[in-house]
Amino acid sequence: MFEKYAFEVILSASIIVVHLILRWILISIVKRFANKSEKVEHRTGLIVKYINFAIVFGILLSLILVWGVDFSDVGVVLSSVFAVIGIALFAQWSILSNITSGVVMFFTFPYKIGDYIIIHDKEYDYQGTIEDIKAFHVLLKTQDDRLITYPNSLMLQKGVSVVKPDEVDEFLQDEDKNLSEHPLD
Repeated sequence: MFEKYAFEVILSASIIVVHLILRWILISIVKRFANKSEKVEHRTGLIVKYINFAIVFGILLSLILVWGVDFSDVGVVLSSVFAVIGIALFAQWSILSNITSGVVMFFTFPYKIGDYIIIHDKEYDYQGTIEDIKAFHVLLKTQDDRLITYPNSLMLQKGVSVVKPDEVDEFLQDEDKNLSEHPLD
C-alpha cells in the first residue's frame, strides 16, 4: 500500500516542510523589521496571522494538486469561490482596502502607538494620541477623552502630521489658546 502512494507521501511531506521553512523565514523577517522599526507586538501579530493564512492556503492548494485532483477542477472551484468572495467584497470593498492598508501601514507607517497626530481632513482636522492600530482602523484618543476610530484606508489617503513627543504639551497649549481667542460658533 505504501509503495503505491510513496511518491505522493514524500512529496506531501516535502511541501509541508518547505512551507513551514518559508513561514519561519517570513515571520523572522517581519519580526526583525518590527524590532528594528520599533513596531508594537500587536501589529506584528496581525501580519503573522496573514502569513499563517497564506501558508495554510498554499499547503492546502499544493496537497490538493499532489493527490491527484485535476488542476482544471481546482481552477473551477477556486474561480467560483473567488467570484463569490469578489462579489461580496465588491459590496464591501472598504473592508478589503482597510485590511490591505493595514498591511501597507505596518511596513511604511511613519508613526506609532503613543504618537500625537493630526489628520488633515477637508471638513475637520482629527487629532489625538494613537491608542491602537488594528487591522481595519486606527484608534485615536482626543484631548476630551473621546475615542475615534479612523479607517486605515483613509489614513493613507489624507495628510497626517505628527507632533513630536517633546512638543505635544506646547502644541496643545497653543490649541487651547487659539480656541479661547477664536471660539467656534
